[in-house]
Amino acid sequence: MATITKTPSNTWKAVIRKRGWPTAIKTFRTKRDAGDWARRTEDEMVRGVYIDRAGADRILLEQALGRYLHEVSSTKRASTHSAEQHKAKALRANLGAYSLAAITPDLVARYRDDRLEEGKSASTVRLELSLLSHLFTIAIKEWRIGLFYNPVANIRKPAPAKGRDRRLTADEEKILFQACDRHSNPMLGWIARIALHTGMRAGEIKSLTRRQVNLQKRTAHLSETKNGSARTVPLTREATEVFRIALSNPVRPLETDLIFWGEPGRDGKRRPYEFRPAWHRTLKEAGIKGLRFHDLRHEAVSRLVEAGLGDQEVAAISGHKSMQMLKRYTHLRAEDLVERLDQVFHS
Repeated sequence: MATITKTPSNTWKAVIRKRGWPTAIKTFRTKRDAGDWARRTEDEMVRGVYIDRAGADRILLEQALGRYLHEVSSTKRASTHSAEQHKAKALRANLGAYSLAAITPDLVARYRDDRLEEGKSASTVRLELSLLSHLFTIAIKEWRIGLFYNPVANIRKPAPAKGRDRRLTADEEKILFQACDRHSNPMLGWIARIALHTGMRAGEIKSLTRRQVNLQKRTAHLSETKNGSARTVPLTREATEVFRIALSNPVRPLETDLIFWGEPGRDGKRRPYEFRPAWHRTLKEAGIKGLRFHDLRHEAVSRLVEAGLGDQEVAAISGHKSMQMLKRYTHLRAEDLVERLDQVFHS
């Protein structure tokens, strides 16, 4: 049976003590609200469906995000942790003052629409919602906070962006590498060539160390990748030659094993060469528009497919886990398939 008493602050406190259940306590502005809650809660206890929402009522999203970043996100790769810290800023700014119990599907949907109206891309908003959704999943399953459901699971996500189909023309390739070679740091051209000849991601190239590249076997072993699975990338003759030149760089610092190193930070530690500012300036000077560095990976994968390699072979090189993702990155030129079609139908 519930006990309802008036507090010194003129509110009403309902206390439910039922055998087999933890004591449930909640304070209300009116005696009627306290009584309604007590009857509803006792009924849920009788039916065995009661969930204590006190924790969800007290914990603000800002606090929950802090705990998530500390306990969950910090166990992920450094780049992922950093990216999630950035995504959490927008969630904090817009929803941080709400308790977890107060965040409803309608509230999350409004957040989605507001972010899109601000000009944020569908991909950015999807990633922010994904972070929020995983936070609720962790709160329900691991933190045992009294939540009935994940509010993000009940809203429509922004449609994913259309896959890019930017291809690098032969003229652009010539102009691009000429411009890269004019840059004061030769590592810019080396990194761009490796991306085009191997299909490796920018982060994978930047983090390479000397022991990961085997010039005799013509392979580069990637221990840390975006999808978390290590892989060994076969090297073309051109890529092998680029690595040979890079590894014999006479100005290599003795204190780092990185192939593409940057200047020391405030802590004196050298980190990977941050080439993107130079890359953007080089594109502008060369007059090449609409080309992203990641498009070199797209181009490499498309050329592998056009060369006749099978899906499994291409995936082993590129590191794509699903054929659907691989399909998004392969854009075949119809004119390059004409000769192969003739071979099939006139053999």
